[in-house]
Amino acid sequence: MNEHKILIIGGGPAGMETAYQLKKLGLKPVIIERSDKLGGHLAQWDRLFPASDDAEALLEKMREQCIDIEKRLNTRITNITKENNIFHVSLSNGNSYDADAIVLCTGFDLFKAERKQEYGYGIYNNVITNAELEHYFKTHNDERINEPKKIGFVHCVGSRDVKVNNTYCSKVCCATALKQACEIKEEFPDSDVYCFYMDLRMFGKGYEDLYLKAQKDFDIKCVRGRVCEVSENIEGKLVIKAEDTLLGTPMKMTLDLLVLMCGMEKASGIERIQNMLNIKSNADGFIETRDTFYGLNHTKEEGVFVAGACTSPKTLPDTIAEARAAAVEVFNYLKDNGQQTFSLRF
Repeated sequence: MNEHKILIIGGGPAGMETAYQLKKLGLKPVIIERSDKLGGHLAQWDRLFPASDDAEALLEKMREQCIDIEKRLNTRITNITKENNIFHVSLSNGNSYDADAIVLCTGFDLFKAERKQEYGYGIYNNVITNAELEHYFKTHNDERINEPKKIGFVHCVGSRDVKVNNTYCSKVCCATALKQACEIKEEFPDSDVYCFYMDLRMFGKGYEDLYLKAQKDFDIKCVRGRVCEVSENIEGKLVIKAEDTLLGTPMKMTLDLLVLMCGMEKASGIERIQNMLNIKSNADGFIETRDTFYGLNHTKEEGVFVAGACTSPKTLPDTIAEARAAAVEVFNYLKDNGQQTFSLRF
């Protein structure tokens, strides 16, 4: 059996699962990760929707699966060239690889909340993001979260928003908001919690149950309407203005804490790698795939594959499923090009 190196750019859930599946298929994956550890955004999360599963337990399982897989941490791509079917890749640590295929698993960045100035993030102390609240659940260390009695969640921050040029749905914000709303009620049972949403998109398995649980068991109040203004009164409380679009009435409310549900954007710096590989972006700014149905794991550049949220917002189950599919597509690509001569055995 010939040894084929497959470079996986990104060491989050998509990258780890792709690498593990490639190893099971008899190939030689190498993970290139720009941070000092594997895990991506999953490493910052405490519990996962819809059933509040332990994020750390899942992450440890994925890391264990990658123990024997070659990794390059704290490493960036500096140059990629292609000769025939071989990719010549140079790294920031001085190493280089000749790869038979590349899988882009570069994930996403969270929308920067300060770009929506009307919500007061970075201006008022008690306006935080979903990621910061999740960090509190993980560490119980955030001086801004001090026995709040009235808490608001704003959905679709940086998503479905023409003003910031992000017209797509980030797919995970509704479920995350309700998960976090339930958890903060567990922390502060006497608090009142409000979710301000455009449309509740609870599409996945167990998501509707989470929505019903939030209302029935935790008395989360879901208000269909967008918050249009946030200010602070002389007591240091947040004053928000919104409109209940179901009732057609304006609202004004005083809160102790406001949580902004920031959506997904393409990870920063990926355009540089795209340019090296001659890969374009789609209309939403993410990496373009070959087509919508049979080419979801393919780019238009032969030998370059994709998995996870680098192509569009994804849930974690979707990401893992795409990673497994990408590994099979790489295997088939090598076989079809005469670079892989053995068969799968079960």
